[in-house]
Amino acid sequence: MIKFAKENSVVVISDEAYAALVYDDVKPLSFLSVSGAKEVGVAIQSLSKAYNMTGWRLAFVCGNEKIVKAFATVKDNNDSGQFLAIQYAGIHCLEHPEITEKTKEKYSRRLGLLAEALQSVGFKAEKPKGTFYLYMPIPKGIKGGESFASAEAFSQFMIREKLISTVPWDDAGAFVRFSATFDASTPEDEKKVIDEIKKRLSEVEFEF
Repeated sequence: MIKFAKENSVVVISDEAYAALVYDDVKPLSFLSVSGAKEVGVAIQSLSKAYNMTGWRLAFVCGNEKIVKAFATVKDNNDSGQFLAIQYAGIHCLEHPEITEKTKEKYSRRLGLLAEALQSVGFKAEKPKGTFYLYMPIPKGIKGGESFASAEAFSQFMIREKLISTVPWDDAGAFVRFSATFDASTPEDEKKVIDEIKKRLSEVEFEF
C-alpha cells in the first residue's frame, strides 16, 4: 500500500477505530507502525469503540504532518470542537487502558457464546478475531417454508418473526451481521440473552 501510494501520489487514510478490540492471539497492527507509512498517510483512532463513547464524537488523527494540518484546516471550518466535559472524559479514558481490557473481555465472551448458539442451529458462525460484530452467510430458507433471496429478506424475517435485530449485507454475497452490544449487566445476563436468541432460532428449521 505504501509503495502504491508513493508511485501514484495518493494519500492513505487508515481507519483504525476498532484496532483495540481484538481477541485471543491477535495483536493490533497500526498502519503507522510500518516503515514509510508516515511519508504517505495518517491513521484515525476513535474513543467510540475502545472506550464505549459512541456518539460523543471524540477521536484523533496522527501521522504525516501535512495531512494532519489539512485535517485540522477542514475541521476548523466545520465545527467548534467538543465541550470540556467530553474532553476530560476522554483524557480519563486514555489514562486508564484497563477500561479497554475489560471491554475486550466482555465482547470476546459474548461473541464466543453467540457463535456457539448460532452453530447449534446450523449457521456457519465463527467467533471473529476483532470488533464486536459477527458476520455469517444466511440460510437458503426454512424447511417447508419461505426461501431467502437476499440477506435483506432474511433480516426482515428475523425482525418480523423472531424479534431479533440483524443487519443485512448483500454487497459481497448474502451475509448477515449480529452484534454483541446488547444490553446485559453481568455474564449471567449475557447468557440469558444468548439463550433466548438460541431458543427463538430453534423454533424453525433452517436450510443451508
